[in-house]
Amino acid sequence: MKDSLKIKKKLYEACLHFTNEKLTTVMNMMHSNKKALFSETKSSAGDKHETGRAMIQLEMEKLSGQLGEINLMDDVLKKMDYKKKSEVICLGSLIITDKTNYYLAISAGKIVINSVEFFAISTNSPIGQQILGKKTRDKIPFNNVTILEFY
Repeated sequence: MKDSLKIKKKLYEACLHFTNEKLTTVMNMMHSNKKALFSETKSSAGDKHETGRAMIQLEMEKLSGQLGEINLMDDVLKKMDYKKKSEVICLGSLIITDKTNYYLAISAGKIVINSVEFFAISTNSPIGQQILGKKTRDKIPFNNVTILEFY
């Protein structure tokens, strides 16, 4: 693939943008929930007040879990070197198959570069696990895909 290094750089940057956007969203929601938690005033309907606080607390715990996932994705990206060349498909590889194009990094979904679709997948995803360590012309069971080339 022509300009594979430039494409890998753009895919890497798109993954960074994805994690930054998710981080911003979660942080904003946490801030909003903290504000709501502290602004809850004791009313004559005490049970209603406690239920509201409990719901906000549950949401905060959920957001905290999402924050942990975002940090893990960020750690994966920090370990990656998109310039690295390898004999087999590994973290950071750009994979061209007969059906779909993949970027083995984090699960960031569809990314379009120069009108070409790529799917950013993690090594923990089912397709990521099957494609890891493979070479050109290898077949993977997932949708009977053949690897045409990788970078």
